[in-house]
Amino acid sequence: MACMKLGCKSEAFHREGQTWHCTTGLPSDVTIEIEEMSFHLHKFPLLSRSGLLEKLIGEFSNDDGSVCVLQLHDIPGGAKAFELIAKFCYGAKIELTALNVVSLRCAAEYLQMNEDYGEGNLITQAESFLDEVFGNWTDTIKALGTCEEVLPYAEELHIVSRCINSLAMKACADPNLFNQPISGCNNMPSTTGTVLWNGISDATKPQPMNDDWWYEDVSFLGLSLYKRLIQAVELAGMNPESIAGSLIFYAKRYLPLMNKQSSFKNANHVKPGTNISTPSEADQRGLLEEIVELLPNQKGVTETKFLLRLLRTAMILHASPSCRENLEKRVGAQLDQASLDDLLIPNMGYSVETLYDIDCFQRILDHFMSMEQAASTATSPCIVEEGQLMEGAHSLTSITMVANLVDAYLADVAPDVNLKFPKFQSLAAAVPDYARPLADGIYRATDIFLKAHPWLTDSEREQICGIMNCQKLSLEASTHAAQNERLPLRVIVQVLFFEQLRLRTSISGWFFVSDNLESSENPNANLALSKNDGSHQVDPAQDRALCINDMRDRVSELEKECQSMKEEIQKLVKTKRSWNIFCRRKSKNCNSKESKHCTLKAHLSSVDGSQHHENGALDN
Repeated sequence: MACMKLGCKSEAFHREGQTWHCTTGLPSDVTIEIEEMSFHLHKFPLLSRSGLLEKLIGEFSNDDGSVCVLQLHDIPGGAKAFELIAKFCYGAKIELTALNVVSLRCAAEYLQMNEDYGEGNLITQAESFLDEVFGNWTDTIKALGTCEEVLPYAEELHIVSRCINSLAMKACADPNLFNQPISGCNNMPSTTGTVLWNGISDATKPQPMNDDWWYEDVSFLGLSLYKRLIQAVELAGMNPESIAGSLIFYAKRYLPLMNKQSSFKNANHVKPGTNISTPSEADQRGLLEEIVELLPNQKGVTETKFLLRLLRTAMILHASPSCRENLEKRVGAQLDQASLDDLLIPNMGYSVETLYDIDCFQRILDHFMSMEQAASTATSPCIVEEGQLMEGAHSLTSITMVANLVDAYLADVAPDVNLKFPKFQSLAAAVPDYARPLADGIYRATDIFLKAHPWLTDSEREQICGIMNCQKLSLEASTHAAQNERLPLRVIVQVLFFEQLRLRTSISGWFFVSDNLESSENPNANLALSKNDGSHQVDPAQDRALCINDMRDRVSELEKECQSMKEEIQKLVKTKRSWNIFCRRKSKNCNSKESKHCTLKAHLSSVDGSQHHENGALDN
């Protein structure tokens, strides 16, 4: 730490309780009272250095020969600063450091200790040392921290702004460009080097520093000064990622709830060895709202995980609605980067029903979908550039990730018996069908919800299942759905119908391949032809026989699957007693459903017949 020594005389003061006495041997003729401390001094050394003291001593009437008593309770820095000033006036030895120069500079201005009252007066000496302080990162941090004690005077003398500008310039500069890295008060550069054969450590080269080297140092500043520093580094051109990183570090230091603490019972715990007290709930609320305002607006700069943790903390601290809305919009803008665990925010109210705050997730999702719609509208013209095509592909990937996230979220909240049918349906339907390449996720969530809500009406069950696209179910999911008694019968029939279509398409594809092989076959190539180099070509007839055997095995497997599905239909019909009973329950559209059932059975019979015919053709 930088230091400037002033004066040459030995110590000329001694303290007795709350009183300072000068040891020159002459009786004191002036007493300075500051708060509870009294200084018994002499007039001449004081008025020869201070314009204010010269004026006050001259105004004091002591015709009776009494001691001049002056009260300076509002002097910047208080009694501690005046003690050094008194020693300076007497020419005693004092040291200017980064920790006392600000208060001394303000007190010297208050006492009018300029060059009119002696060459090399305290104002000049303090300003000269401040210039030296501003050249060092650590000393500037310390000096800025002491400005809070004399803030009005430091602001008037522009000491605060000069400290902040100096720090902002150094924070934005690359520390590795210097001969030695900029060292912080808590982030000293590593001097560990390579140990040579003789035991001497080669530590001449400083270790490279990361972009976050300044985070911890500035986190010791108060909120008002820290806020001004962040604004200064932003104006100086610092990248948004570094600004967001510093804000995250600062928030974690002063908001205990940011460290995955669930209540204020644990929030007062501070790690041993730290001297940072936990702010009150009101102070934490104000701090959180300020941090949210300072966060860069660029998408993706701040981690979604941190934004969601801020949002959860804002709910616990009862932050302003505008603060929570701001965070919800930020999360919605990058919802595709979120994780399920962070989105499961517990309800913080007293009159809520559901375990998790589903309304909050709905607002976040709605904001994401509105941004997606705006982006798709902006790129809707037929003529698009290559960059827009790439952006559209990224958008499709993004909404697909969000769709998977929504399905997983629904599966987690579905067991809550207090989750109402309209909320579940609204949340599931918020994602368009094209965003779900597979419907397995929404099917799983729907099945869990139906299991946890057995009292739903048939109409409500069909409405929920209407969100699910049966054509996009995987084979495993289709097999499960065909045997799921919780699903409406109409949905089960749809699943089986689409499985039959898939089966028929698959068989048709195999026969299409077989026809192409037959048309491309060379009838004269029954034997392997020898090449000049002695190698052999594959016999097409043998290759065709292998392909036919593979197709026959595949058709056999598909037939077994088809037969299994038909047996499942018969079991379901027996379980439901008959199709007629089902039609009587739905009397309004009985005739139409009977016709659909007959059509389906005729279709299955035709598919089954065509399979046997095609299989026989293969055998021939």
